[in-house]
Amino acid sequence: MTDAAAKPPLVRALWGATHPGPTLVVTVLSLALGIAAGVDPGRLVLLVVAVFSGQVSVGLSNDAIDGARDAAVGRTDKPIAGGAVAPERALAVAVASVVVALALSAPLGTGLLAAHALALASAWAYNAGLKSTPFSIAPFVLSFGLFPSFATLALPAPGLAAPWASLAGAALGAAVHLTNVVRDLDDDRRTGVRGLPHRLGARASVVLAAVGIVIGAIAVLTGTDATVVGIMFFAAVLVVAAAAVTTAFVRAPGRSVFQLTMLAALLLAAQLVVA
Repeated sequence: MTDAAAKPPLVRALWGATHPGPTLVVTVLSLALGIAAGVDPGRLVLLVVAVFSGQVSVGLSNDAIDGARDAAVGRTDKPIAGGAVAPERALAVAVASVVVALALSAPLGTGLLAAHALALASAWAYNAGLKSTPFSIAPFVLSFGLFPSFATLALPAPGLAAPWASLAGAALGAAVHLTNVVRDLDDDRRTGVRGLPHRLGARASVVLAAVGIVIGAIAVLTGTDATVVGIMFFAAVLVVAAAAVTTAFVRAPGRSVFQLTMLAALLLAAQLVVA
C-alpha cells in the first residue's frame, strides 16, 4: 500500500485534528446551557454552530502549531504529526473557522461577540505559547468562566451569567487543563513544554483539579435553590473527586485517575446545566 493510499481523506484527517472529543463535549454543553437559559430555536442554532466553529479553530490551531513537537515524540496517531494534513492547511482552516464563529456570534449581539472573541483569543494564546508558561491555566479559567454567559448573552435581553455559574465554569476549565495535561507530561517535557501542571507534577495537578471541581460544585449548590436532583449531582461530584484524589495517592497518576477526574468535571458540567 502506498503512503498516499494509506492516508485518510482530507476532511476526515482535518476532523481528527480538531480534538473531536472536547470539541463535541463543549458544543453539546453550549446546546444544553442554551436550552436551560431559554434561548429560542433560531438563536440557539446560531449559538451552537458558532461554538462548534470556534472549537474547531482551537483544536486545529493547537495541532498545527504543535505538529513538529508531536512528530518528535512519535505521535503519528495525530493527523498533522502523521503527515495526513499539512500544518499550513490546518492553520488556514482554523483561521477560517474563527471567522465563521465570530460571524455567527455577531447577530446574537455585541456582548456575545465580545465574549466569544475574548474566549477564542485566550485559547489561541494558549496554543501559541502560553501553554509553556506558569500561566498556562489562565486561558482555561478565562474561557470557561465566560462560557456560561454565552447562553445568557444570546438572549434577546442579554446579560452575564450569575457569578456562581461563572465560578463553576472557571473551576471546570482549570480542572480540564490540569487533568488533560497529566497524560502527556513526559512527552511535553521532552519537547520543552513546561506549563503549570508540568511544574506542579501529576499528583498535585490531579489534587488541585479535584479541589477546583468541588469548589465549583459548592458554588452551584449554594447559588441556586437546592433541589433533590441538584443535591444528587453534588454528592456524585464529591464521591468521584474523592476517588480521583485517593487513586492518585495510591498509585502513580495514569489513565484511571484521568478518567475519574474528567468524570467529576462532566458531573460538574451536568450540575451546572441542571441548575
